[in-house]
Amino acid sequence: MLCFSVSKSQDTTKTEKKSNFTFSGFVDAYLRADFKNNLANNRTSFTNNTGNLAIGMASIKVDYVVKKIGLTADLGVGKRAKEFAYNDKGVLAAVKQLYASYAATDWIKFTAGTWATHVGYELVDPFGNRNYSMSYMFSYGPFLHTGLKSDLTFGKSGIMLGISNPTDYRKAPTGSKPALLFQYSYAFSDNVKTYLNYVGGKRPTDSAKVNQFDIVFTAKLNDKFNIAYNGTINSSSIQKNSKYDDAKSWGGTAIYLNYDPTAKFGITLRSEIFNDKNQLSALGSAKYGSSILANTISGNIKLGHFTIVPELRLESAKEAIFFGKNDIEMKNASSFLLGAYYKF
Repeated sequence: MLCFSVSKSQDTTKTEKKSNFTFSGFVDAYLRADFKNNLANNRTSFTNNTGNLAIGMASIKVDYVVKKIGLTADLGVGKRAKEFAYNDKGVLAAVKQLYASYAATDWIKFTAGTWATHVGYELVDPFGNRNYSMSYMFSYGPFLHTGLKSDLTFGKSGIMLGISNPTDYRKAPTGSKPALLFQYSYAFSDNVKTYLNYVGGKRPTDSAKVNQFDIVFTAKLNDKFNIAYNGTINSSSIQKNSKYDDAKSWGGTAIYLNYDPTAKFGITLRSEIFNDKNQLSALGSAKYGSSILANTISGNIKLGHFTIVPELRLESAKEAIFFGKNDIEMKNASSFLLGAYYKF
């Protein structure tokens, strides 16, 4: 989930001491136009502004490594950062990640602190994604975890086990129970990898049992074309009279097709189906749940440290959950977005 900057010093006759610190950061902004000019049509994270330029986030990340110990501070300010840390206020709202790690051996590492979730394919930082707008699966899944975890590596396999506060809580609510984290990864080759993810526990607001299972698959076919797949299902059951009701769920599946004809230009199609018939993800209709097909076509124009992302998003639902002029209910929505970020 992390992006590391690699620096190389020029060849000299003297051996230069490598710094233990690595600094990186970015700032992003976007301009979004909904073709029906209705704010209610956007129900995914970070792009809820329409009609004028909006700053997403200014972020800086510092990594410090000495021998077997690593420290990471990943901080951000702006609306994107506030939405990511929506349960936090004050200084904590600016913290994306803050953790310490210890590599006990070459096959096991322990981490304590707060970090971005392992669930899903997309990341909070825009440069980690090919699309600028976010998927429904990202928007309604977990954002972050705070606790302890261990990462174990066995040849081509990797296992992560962890325990954390309830999902997205830096400070555990009174009386809440810890959540369980798990990931199994396998590298078929350097270019083909898969990840099986899980997070489960009790929701602090109503003590519901919540379990989310998630799979990610990535494959680089050649230097110009690669694909990715993400599928997820989140189920919850609420306790009544010492018993739990039948679980209700939401889920989604998405494929990402990435093509880079040149080093300075690439294009991505994300095609996502999101199903929320049980109305668990607040899609905006009090009358019924629905399923949505969202197709997003994004360009990536790279100009040195700048990347410009023009994007067209077309969505259709089985029920009329979108709105047109004068708030007329509709089954379709479309928008255009021009995003950009500067990364150093």
